[in-house]
Amino acid sequence: MAPAFVKAARSAHRGGPATVAGVKQLPSPTVNLMRAYVRHAPVGPGRAPLLRNVLNPALRDYPRRLTALTRFGARMRLDTRDLIQRYVYLFGVWEPHLTRWVAGALRPGDTFVDVGANIGYFSLLAASRVGPTGHVVALEASAAVHRRLTEHSDLNGYGAVIRAVNAAVSDKRETLHFVLASSQNIGANSIVPYDGPAESTFEMTAQPLGELLQPDEVRSARIIKVDVEGAEGAVVRGMAGLLDQLRPDAEVAIEVSPDRMAALGEDAEDLMATFRRHGFHPYRLVNSYDPGDYPEAIRQPMVPTRWHGPVTEESELVFSRVDTERLG
Repeated sequence: MAPAFVKAARSAHRGGPATVAGVKQLPSPTVNLMRAYVRHAPVGPGRAPLLRNVLNPALRDYPRRLTALTRFGARMRLDTRDLIQRYVYLFGVWEPHLTRWVAGALRPGDTFVDVGANIGYFSLLAASRVGPTGHVVALEASAAVHRRLTEHSDLNGYGAVIRAVNAAVSDKRETLHFVLASSQNIGANSIVPYDGPAESTFEMTAQPLGELLQPDEVRSARIIKVDVEGAEGAVVRGMAGLLDQLRPDAEVAIEVSPDRMAALGEDAEDLMATFRRHGFHPYRLVNSYDPGDYPEAIRQPMVPTRWHGPVTEESELVFSRVDTERLG
């Protein structure tokens, strides 16, 4: 007889109700079996609907709080109510394509700058790659999230590698008002105007990136990653003066959100033009937040491919001085 969670997967795949679990609270042994199944079972039609219709909503609505390992060996204390933490628990990875690119680009001794570091997933990944001779600068505006970032750095013994800074980044010194709409995605703290009910709000003084980095961190930066929920226009304006100071092989990865930028009076084309003026070419990385897409993305991660058109939807872009069709 097939296990109950496999029956649920078959039901979900056929379009029927996942009556075994649905979005009910699942016993821990069932969760553990499902997690092992979606991580390790051969590719098949039942895995994606099981993730989408049963396991992902159950972990969101009935969260687990526990310590788990990422695929690169870092320990993280996770609350599965949150999107990023839930996916790290389920898959051991967040944004598989970007993870693969960052891990492949960094070498021992490099510097990684993480603007909008959240609880530190990419900072931990970078620390594991740059080693004790390298450096990671992790910038996070939320004091509460910054505490989690520091906790994860200490938990993995990276205190000498990761410089965690509680700071916001902009194009000038100013006080920014942040709003978090839902604790189901704590990475969505944003300065974009929001009229709905807020989970939390806070204010933080912002500075240009050049004022927050030390000169040797600028000169040695191999990757600068920016994930600031719509504020990327101001961040890039503020770092424009740094671009010519970067090492020749330095690259900048930015999550660009045209709609949220527009709500702040920004235009994604201005951001693109800044990089063009400094000799950088745009490449796009596929990015999906659908849990059903994760097993295949982990199995076969994609590389950044040259982007030739305007940016009209949320996109993960990599800017590089390398002039080719594919990076990596």
